[in-house]
Amino acid sequence: MKVAYQGEPGAFSETAVLAVFPDAQPLPCDTIRIAFSRITSGEADFGVVPVENSQAGSVNETYDHLLNSSLLRIVGEVVVRVDHALLAPPGARIEGVRRVYSHWQALAQCEDFLASLRVETIAVHDTAGAARIVAERASPEEAAVAGVEAGARLGLAVLAERIQTYPDNFTKFAVIGSRDADLGTPDKTSFVMAVHDRPGSLLASLQPFAEHDINLTKLESRPRRGAPFEYIFYLDVERAADDPDLESALRTVRLHTSMLKLLGSYPASKGAV
Repeated sequence: MKVAYQGEPGAFSETAVLAVFPDAQPLPCDTIRIAFSRITSGEADFGVVPVENSQAGSVNETYDHLLNSSLLRIVGEVVVRVDHALLAPPGARIEGVRRVYSHWQALAQCEDFLASLRVETIAVHDTAGAARIVAERASPEEAAVAGVEAGARLGLAVLAERIQTYPDNFTKFAVIGSRDADLGTPDKTSFVMAVHDRPGSLLASLQPFAEHDINLTKLESRPRRGAPFEYIFYLDVERAADDPDLESALRTVRLHTSMLKLLGSYPASKGAV
């Protein structure tokens, strides 16, 4: 089985892949868009892509692709603890570092630590990719923010560990595919909706969940592409899509929405890996 992910070997995304599919062949991709296309084309069986970080928030690119895909849906999720380290070539000293490379979200998650070093930060496509760049350039003035495992694969030294601003740092990944991944019984459902442009529509679209005792664990608005200053809403609920109460609630929700799309029904993560 091939499973696509965004990043390079050693990335946290690869950790997520192997946590869900231990015997899979991870298929690295430069972007989330390419990961989606690898599954759509049949080159990969499933994909594992980031949807939300506990510090940086939602990964909008993933949600955009889920909204626009007519084939792929969320079939599972996994939460990965993300501990960032400062990695540099052997012999480098932390006081000599002048430039630090990493994914922009990782740089943001370690902002306080990096500010204390007074270094230039340079955003690249991936944390593991940043480690590779630093290893190839082998400059004692350059370092990467990435996982310890990524650095070990490339022979980099660890100058500092757990450098994120908030020690408890987690990223939630969605397992995406066009078929069931046999990961367990669904107990969570994600969808996206747009409400009618009239007073009370948002309240009326949410009220049915409360009336059916359905817990919303996510409600987030995003600008609607192609419709300036209009918004769509992403929601997660703690019910399976075929739950009778959820089905009943959604029948009422549809009366107040101009668009309602199921993004997937799947087993929720039971804890971080």
